[in-house]
Amino acid sequence: MADVKKIATRESYGNALAEFADAYPNLVVLDADLAAATKTGIFKKAYPDRHIDCGIAECNMMGIAAGLATTGKIPFVSSFAMFASGRAFEQVRNSIGYPKLNVKIGATHAGISVGEDGATHQCCEDIALMRTIPGMVVINPSDDVEAKAAVKAALDHEGPVYIRFGRLAVPVINDKPDYKFELGKGAVLREGKDVTIVASGLEVSEALAAAEKLAADGIEAKVINIHTIKPLDEDLIIAAAKETGKVVTVEEHSIIGGLGSAVCDCLSAKAPTQVLKIGVNDVFGESGPAVELIKKYGLDSDGIYTKIKEFMK
Repeated sequence: MADVKKIATRESYGNALAEFADAYPNLVVLDADLAAATKTGIFKKAYPDRHIDCGIAECNMMGIAAGLATTGKIPFVSSFAMFASGRAFEQVRNSIGYPKLNVKIGATHAGISVGEDGATHQCCEDIALMRTIPGMVVINPSDDVEAKAAVKAALDHEGPVYIRFGRLAVPVINDKPDYKFELGKGAVLREGKDVTIVASGLEVSEALAAAEKLAADGIEAKVINIHTIKPLDEDLIIAAAKETGKVVTVEEHSIIGGLGSAVCDCLSAKAPTQVLKIGVNDVFGESGPAVELIKKYGLDSDGIYTKIKEFMK
């Protein structure tokens, strides 16, 4: 795995905005004094007249984006996930979600992989918050390829979209000729008959590695990448649950309200199945190197493998 290319999805976000700017002349980018960190500085450098720095005023930034959307612009508002979903929740709900405006939220530095910034900046609640807003599309891409595809899909979608990006460089796993991104559609990355692993974001590559370790023990795991958490690909998840009889969800997010909850909502109503949710338990994060935090919270491939082995007994 040492030679696998790794790119942070926040980097992919900045590159994608600049790449699609000419094809989408109505695209504008708003920042809350974080262009360097969110990587929208790449867009700012190439298209300075289409970039607005709103300062450290995320709530106001959402209102400005809403106003721009009413004039036909496609605003991408950018900040850390903690501020974009948490601090500005009321403005996202009432100024963007309620009127169903065509605003895209690029939320970077999500999850515990923010690392040394600590618990105040490690947002593990953003997916839960955004899922509750009617009409909000919620995307959590797994790598560079998927992050760029998510930006393109958001541009083509009419209505509010929340896209979650990370600080940590992650393996590129979707660099394949037949790769296709479709909103609301998951992808089977590995076939298996004993258990289904449903993963999202940076946990997709960890889930694939865990599946290889399980295979060495005779447990064949189906691995599904769910990049769009809302709307959820219920048909794919129901079919996999019926096929394997057990489901495990893996996410770099609280086990409350995120991918695991979305999957459980679906299965409890339509195909009751035993589910194990792997994620951040009902705790805050802490300061430390991102890779070490992922390991400590049991979200690396070894941690996933150990939990699924126990679940399969």
